[in-house]
Amino acid sequence: MEPIDTSNWKDGDPIPQETVEIKPLRTVFMGTPDFAAEILRILLSFDGAEVVAAYTQPDRPCGRGKQCKPSPVKQVALENDIDVYQPLNFKDQADIDELAALKPDVLVVAAYGLILPQAVLDIPTIHPLNVHASLLPQWRGAAPIQRAIQNGDVVTGISIMKMEAGLDTGPVMVQRALRIGLNDHAGTIHDELAKLGGICISEAMARLQTGAYTFTEQDHDIATYAKKLEKKEGEIDWNRPAKEIHCQIRAMYPWPGAFFEWENPEGKKYRLNVTPGEVSEEETPNIEPGTILGEIDGKLAITTKDSIYLTPEVKPQGKKAMDATAFTCGYMKACK
Repeated sequence: MEPIDTSNWKDGDPIPQETVEIKPLRTVFMGTPDFAAEILRILLSFDGAEVVAAYTQPDRPCGRGKQCKPSPVKQVALENDIDVYQPLNFKDQADIDELAALKPDVLVVAAYGLILPQAVLDIPTIHPLNVHASLLPQWRGAAPIQRAIQNGDVVTGISIMKMEAGLDTGPVMVQRALRIGLNDHAGTIHDELAKLGGICISEAMARLQTGAYTFTEQDHDIATYAKKLEKKEGEIDWNRPAKEIHCQIRAMYPWPGAFFEWENPEGKKYRLNVTPGEVSEEETPNIEPGTILGEIDGKLAITTKDSIYLTPEVKPQGKKAMDATAFTCGYMKACK
Protein backbone atom coordinates (compact mmCIF):
# COMPACT_ATOMS: atom_id res chain seq x y z
CA MET A 1 0.00 0.00 0.00
CA GLU A 2 1.20 3.50 -0.78
CA PRO A 3 1.46 5.95 2.12
CA ILE A 4 -0.62 9.12 2.03
CA ASP A 5 1.22 12.22 0.84
CA THR A 6 0.44 14.80 3.52
CA SER A 7 2.56 17.60 2.09
CA ASN A 8 -0.32 19.29 0.25
CA TRP A 9 -3.05 18.83 2.84
CA LYS A 10 -5.11 21.86 3.77
CA ASP A 11 -7.42 22.50 6.70
CA GLY A 12 -10.67 20.60 6.28
CA ASP A 13 -9.58 18.35 3.43
CA PRO A 14 -11.74 15.19 3.38
CA ILE A 15 -10.48 11.88 4.66
CA PRO A 16 -9.18 9.81 1.72
CA GLN A 17 -11.72 7.15 0.82
CA GLU A 18 -9.29 4.62 -0.60
CA THR A 19 -7.78 2.02 1.68
CA VAL A 20 -4.21 3.16 2.14
CA GLU A 21 -1.59 3.10 4.82
CA ILE A 22 -1.53 6.22 6.99
CA LYS A 23 2.07 6.95 7.81
CA PRO A 24 3.25 8.52 11.07
CA LEU A 25 3.85 12.25 10.88
CA ARG A 26 7.46 13.37 11.07
CA THR A 27 7.48 15.42 14.24
CA VAL A 28 9.98 17.76 15.83
CA PHE A 29 9.22 18.36 19.50
CA MET A 30 10.20 21.62 21.19
CA GLY A 31 10.02 22.02 24.97
CA THR A 32 12.07 22.34 28.12
CA PRO A 33 10.56 21.79 31.63
CA ASP A 34 8.74 18.90 33.32
CA PHE A 35 5.42 19.98 31.80
CA ALA A 36 6.82 19.49 28.30
CA ALA A 37 8.65 16.28 29.22
CA GLU A 38 5.42 14.59 30.29
CA ILE A 39 3.77 15.63 27.03
CA LEU A 40 6.71 14.21 25.09
CA ARG A 41 6.46 10.90 26.97
CA ILE A 42 2.80 10.55 26.04
CA LEU A 43 3.40 11.62 22.44
CA LEU A 44 6.10 8.95 22.08
CA SER A 45 3.50 6.30 22.91
CA PHE A 46 1.28 7.51 20.04
CA ASP A 47 1.84 5.55 16.83
CA GLY A 48 0.81 8.45 14.64
CA ALA A 49 3.88 10.54 15.48
CA GLU A 50 7.46 9.79 14.53
CA VAL A 51 9.48 12.11 16.76
CA VAL A 52 12.66 12.65 14.76
CA ALA A 53 14.24 15.31 17.01
CA ALA A 54 13.77 17.22 20.25
CA TYR A 55 14.67 20.89 20.65
CA THR A 56 15.22 22.20 24.16
CA GLN A 57 17.01 25.07 25.87
CA PRO A 58 20.75 24.73 26.55
CA ASP A 59 21.84 23.00 29.75
CA ARG A 60 21.83 25.44 32.67
CA PRO A 61 24.14 25.54 35.71
CA CYS A 62 22.21 24.66 38.84
CA GLY A 63 22.76 23.63 42.44
CA ARG A 64 25.53 24.74 44.75
CA GLY A 65 28.19 23.30 42.49
CA LYS A 66 26.73 25.08 39.45
CA GLN A 67 26.95 21.87 37.46
CA CYS A 68 25.17 21.97 34.11
CA LYS A 69 22.01 19.89 34.17
CA PRO A 70 20.03 18.76 31.11
CA SER A 71 16.41 19.84 30.86
CA PRO A 72 13.66 17.28 31.57
CA VAL A 73 12.86 17.17 27.84
CA LYS A 74 16.47 16.41 26.98
CA GLN A 75 16.50 13.60 29.52
CA VAL A 76 13.38 12.00 28.04
CA ALA A 77 14.72 12.40 24.51
CA LEU A 78 18.04 10.76 25.34
CA GLU A 79 16.27 7.91 27.12
CA ASN A 80 14.41 7.24 23.88
CA ASP A 81 17.37 7.66 21.50
CA ILE A 82 16.02 10.89 20.03
CA ASP A 83 18.47 13.43 18.63
CA VAL A 84 18.62 16.61 20.73
CA TYR A 85 19.27 20.16 19.47
CA GLN A 86 19.91 23.08 21.82
CA PRO A 87 20.32 26.39 19.98
CA LEU A 88 20.52 29.56 22.06
CA ASN A 89 17.94 31.09 19.73
CA PHE A 90 17.06 31.08 16.05
CA LYS A 91 18.85 34.27 15.06
CA ASP A 92 21.48 32.26 13.20
CA GLN A 93 20.31 31.09 9.78
CA ALA A 94 22.35 27.93 10.22
CA ASP A 95 20.06 26.85 13.08
CA ILE A 96 16.99 27.44 10.93
CA ASP A 97 18.52 25.49 8.06
CA GLU A 98 19.39 22.63 10.41
CA LEU A 99 15.76 22.40 11.51
CA ALA A 100 14.50 22.58 7.94
CA ALA A 101 16.80 19.71 6.98
CA LEU A 102 14.81 17.46 9.33
CA LYS A 103 11.80 17.92 7.01
CA PRO A 104 9.16 17.82 9.75
CA ASP A 105 5.48 17.48 8.93
CA VAL A 106 4.63 19.02 12.30
CA LEU A 107 6.30 21.07 15.00
CA VAL A 108 4.92 20.38 18.48
CA VAL A 109 5.83 23.14 20.93
CA ALA A 110 5.19 23.00 24.69
CA ALA A 111 6.80 25.43 27.14
CA TYR A 112 9.92 25.74 25.00
CA GLY A 113 10.92 29.11 26.41
CA LEU A 114 12.25 30.55 23.16
CA ILE A 115 10.52 32.88 20.73
CA LEU A 116 10.17 31.21 17.34
CA PRO A 117 10.54 33.49 14.30
CA GLN A 118 8.19 33.15 11.34
CA ALA A 119 10.96 31.44 9.39
CA VAL A 120 10.78 28.56 11.88
CA LEU A 121 6.97 28.45 11.94
CA ASP A 122 6.98 28.15 8.14
CA ILE A 123 9.16 25.01 8.13
CA PRO A 124 6.67 22.18 8.83
CA THR A 125 4.80 20.90 5.78
CA ILE A 126 1.53 20.71 7.72
CA HIS A 127 1.41 22.93 10.83
CA PRO A 128 3.31 24.19 13.87
CA LEU A 129 1.20 23.31 16.92
CA ASN A 130 1.44 24.64 20.46
CA VAL A 131 0.21 22.97 23.66
CA HIS A 132 -1.05 25.78 25.92
CA ALA A 133 -2.19 25.30 29.53
CA SER A 134 -5.41 27.30 29.45
CA LEU A 135 -8.72 27.52 27.64
CA LEU A 136 -7.73 30.15 25.12
CA PRO A 137 -8.34 33.04 24.71
CA GLN A 138 -8.23 33.06 28.52
CA TRP A 139 -4.80 33.40 30.06
CA ARG A 140 -2.48 33.84 27.14
CA GLY A 141 1.14 34.14 28.20
CA ALA A 142 3.74 32.73 30.54
CA ALA A 143 1.86 31.73 33.72
CA PRO A 144 -1.63 30.51 32.77
CA ILE A 145 -1.91 27.90 35.53
CA GLN A 146 -1.00 30.27 38.34
CA ARG A 147 -3.12 33.17 37.07
CA ALA A 148 -6.20 30.97 36.72
CA ILE A 149 -5.90 29.79 40.33
CA GLN A 150 -5.05 33.27 41.61
CA ASN A 151 -8.16 34.60 39.88
CA GLY A 152 -10.36 32.03 41.59
CA ASP A 153 -11.23 30.19 38.36
CA VAL A 154 -12.90 26.81 38.86
CA VAL A 155 -12.08 25.50 35.37
CA THR A 156 -8.95 25.54 33.25
CA GLY A 157 -7.76 23.26 30.47
CA ILE A 158 -5.57 22.60 27.46
CA SER A 159 -5.67 24.26 24.06
CA ILE A 160 -3.93 22.93 20.96
CA MET A 161 -3.47 25.86 18.62
CA LYS A 162 -1.77 26.64 15.36
CA MET A 163 1.21 28.86 16.08
CA GLU A 164 1.49 32.31 14.55
CA ALA A 165 3.46 35.46 15.22
CA GLY A 166 1.23 36.77 18.04
CA LEU A 167 1.44 35.63 21.67
CA ASP A 168 -0.88 32.60 21.91
CA THR A 169 -3.24 34.16 19.38
CA GLY A 170 -3.48 31.32 16.86
CA PRO A 171 -6.63 29.40 15.94
CA VAL A 172 -7.52 26.42 18.12
CA MET A 173 -8.00 22.81 16.99
CA VAL A 174 -8.53 20.94 20.28
CA GLN A 175 -9.64 22.07 23.74
CA ARG A 176 -10.29 20.00 26.84
CA ALA A 177 -11.34 21.33 30.25
CA LEU A 178 -10.07 20.45 33.74
CA ARG A 179 -11.80 21.35 36.99
CA ILE A 180 -9.84 23.28 39.62
CA GLY A 181 -10.80 22.04 43.08
CA LEU A 182 -10.58 24.11 46.25
CA ASN A 183 -7.65 22.01 47.42
CA ASP A 184 -5.78 22.13 44.11
CA HIS A 185 -2.69 24.28 43.79
CA ALA A 186 -0.39 25.18 40.91
CA GLY A 187 1.61 21.98 41.41
CA THR A 188 -1.33 19.59 41.19
CA ILE A 189 -2.94 21.40 38.26
CA HIS A 190 0.42 21.53 36.46
CA ASP A 191 0.72 17.74 36.65
CA GLU A 192 -2.86 17.09 35.55
CA LEU A 193 -2.61 19.52 32.64
CA ALA A 194 0.66 17.95 31.48
CA LYS A 195 -1.10 14.60 31.18
CA LEU A 196 -4.10 16.18 29.50
CA GLY A 197 -1.76 18.04 27.15
CA GLY A 198 -0.22 14.78 26.01
CA ILE A 199 -3.66 13.32 25.33
CA CYS A 200 -4.81 16.43 23.46
CA ILE A 201 -1.74 16.69 21.21
CA SER A 202 -2.07 13.00 20.36
CA GLU A 203 -5.70 13.65 19.40
CA ALA A 204 -4.64 16.61 17.28
CA MET A 205 -1.98 14.55 15.51
CA ALA A 206 -4.52 11.83 14.75
CA ARG A 207 -6.76 14.45 13.15
CA LEU A 208 -3.86 15.76 11.09
CA GLN A 209 -3.16 12.25 9.85
CA THR A 210 -6.62 11.88 8.37
CA GLY A 211 -7.20 15.48 7.37
CA ALA A 212 -10.39 15.55 9.44
CA TYR A 213 -9.67 18.72 11.37
CA THR A 214 -10.61 22.37 11.53
CA PHE A 215 -9.29 25.40 13.37
CA THR A 216 -11.48 27.90 15.23
CA GLU A 217 -10.37 31.49 15.51
CA GLN A 218 -10.06 32.89 19.02
CA ASP A 219 -12.28 35.72 20.19
CA HIS A 220 -9.54 38.28 20.72
CA ASP A 221 -11.93 40.75 22.38
CA ILE A 222 -12.24 38.59 25.50
CA ALA A 223 -8.59 37.56 25.80
CA THR A 224 -6.88 37.74 29.19
CA TYR A 225 -3.14 37.66 29.85
CA ALA A 226 -1.07 35.65 32.29
CA LYS A 227 2.08 37.64 32.91
CA LYS A 228 5.22 35.95 34.21
CA LEU A 229 5.34 35.34 37.96
CA GLU A 230 7.61 37.40 40.18
CA LYS A 231 8.83 36.27 43.60
CA LYS A 232 7.46 39.39 45.27
CA GLU A 233 3.92 38.36 44.30
CA GLY A 234 4.12 35.67 46.95
CA GLU A 235 3.96 38.18 49.82
CA ILE A 236 0.69 37.80 51.71
CA ASP A 237 -1.39 40.79 52.79
CA TRP A 238 -3.54 39.42 55.60
CA ASN A 239 -5.80 42.49 55.39
CA ARG A 240 -7.50 40.86 52.41
CA PRO A 241 -10.43 38.39 52.49
CA ALA A 242 -9.43 34.83 53.38
CA LYS A 243 -10.74 33.35 50.10
CA GLU A 244 -8.52 35.71 48.08
CA ILE A 245 -5.53 34.78 50.22
CA HIS A 246 -6.32 31.09 49.74
CA CYS A 247 -6.25 31.58 45.96
CA GLN A 248 -2.94 33.44 46.20
CA ILE A 249 -1.27 30.77 48.35
CA ARG A 250 -2.46 27.97 46.05
CA ALA A 251 -1.34 29.87 42.94
CA MET A 252 2.14 30.46 44.33
CA TYR A 253 2.71 26.87 45.46
CA PRO A 254 5.23 25.34 45.02
CA TRP A 255 6.95 28.32 43.32
CA PRO A 256 7.65 31.08 44.18
CA GLY A 257 5.88 30.33 47.44
CA ALA A 258 3.56 32.53 49.53
CA PHE A 259 5.14 34.19 52.55
CA PHE A 260 4.79 36.88 55.21
CA GLU A 261 6.88 38.46 57.93
CA TRP A 262 5.92 37.50 61.45
CA GLU A 263 7.15 38.96 64.72
CA ASN A 264 7.20 36.78 67.81
CA PRO A 265 6.28 38.07 71.30
CA GLU A 266 9.95 38.92 71.97
CA GLY A 267 10.09 41.16 68.90
CA LYS A 268 12.15 38.84 66.70
CA LYS A 269 11.07 38.78 63.05
CA TYR A 270 10.81 35.72 60.84
CA ARG A 271 9.90 35.22 57.21
CA LEU A 272 7.45 32.32 57.00
CA ASN A 273 6.43 30.44 53.86
CA VAL A 274 2.85 29.18 54.01
CA THR A 275 1.62 25.85 52.65
CA PRO A 276 -1.87 25.79 51.07
CA GLY A 277 -4.55 25.02 53.63
CA GLU A 278 -8.18 26.02 54.03
CA VAL A 279 -10.45 28.86 55.07
CA SER A 280 -12.12 28.44 58.45
CA GLU A 281 -15.87 28.92 58.69
CA GLU A 282 -15.33 30.99 61.80
CA GLU A 283 -15.34 34.77 61.58
CA THR A 284 -12.18 36.61 62.57
CA PRO A 285 -12.14 37.68 66.20
CA ASN A 286 -11.32 41.32 66.90
CA ILE A 287 -7.61 40.68 66.34
CA GLU A 288 -5.20 42.29 63.89
CA PRO A 289 -4.98 40.42 60.54
CA GLY A 290 -1.80 38.37 60.27
CA THR A 291 -1.85 37.31 63.90
CA ILE A 292 -0.98 33.67 64.53
CA LEU A 293 -3.56 32.39 67.00
CA GLY A 294 -1.93 29.03 67.53
CA GLU A 295 -3.03 25.51 66.67
CA ILE A 296 -6.63 24.72 65.71
CA ASP A 297 -7.60 21.20 64.62
CA GLY A 298 -3.98 20.35 63.90
CA LYS A 299 -3.41 23.41 61.72
CA LEU A 300 -1.79 26.79 62.33
CA ALA A 301 -4.48 29.49 62.54
CA ILE A 302 -3.76 32.95 61.11
CA THR A 303 -6.24 35.83 61.13
CA THR A 304 -7.34 37.57 57.92
CA LYS A 305 -9.64 40.50 57.17
CA ASP A 306 -12.79 38.42 57.51
CA SER A 307 -11.92 34.93 58.71
CA ILE A 308 -9.16 32.58 59.85
CA TYR A 309 -6.74 30.80 57.53
CA LEU A 310 -5.67 27.30 58.55
CA THR A 311 -2.37 26.06 57.15
CA PRO A 312 -0.95 22.56 57.79
CA GLU A 313 2.62 23.84 57.95
CA VAL A 314 4.89 26.86 57.66
CA LYS A 315 8.54 27.06 56.72
CA PRO A 316 10.77 29.62 58.44
CA GLN A 317 13.35 30.99 56.01
CA GLY A 318 16.41 28.75 55.95
CA LYS A 319 14.69 26.04 57.98
CA LYS A 320 12.67 22.92 57.29
CA ALA A 321 8.88 23.05 57.07
CA MET A 322 7.13 22.63 60.42
CA ASP A 323 3.64 21.47 61.31
CA ALA A 324 1.45 23.50 63.64
CA THR A 325 2.49 21.66 66.80
CA ALA A 326 6.21 22.02 66.10
CA PHE A 327 5.89 25.70 65.21
CA THR A 328 3.79 26.74 68.19
CA CYS A 329 6.12 24.88 70.52
CA GLY A 330 9.39 26.02 68.95
CA TYR A 331 8.54 29.60 67.97
CA MET A 332 5.61 30.59 70.18
CA LYS A 333 6.70 28.72 73.32
CA ALA A 334 3.25 27.17 73.53
CA CYS A 335 4.15 23.51 73.92
CA LYS A 336 1.35 21.15 74.86
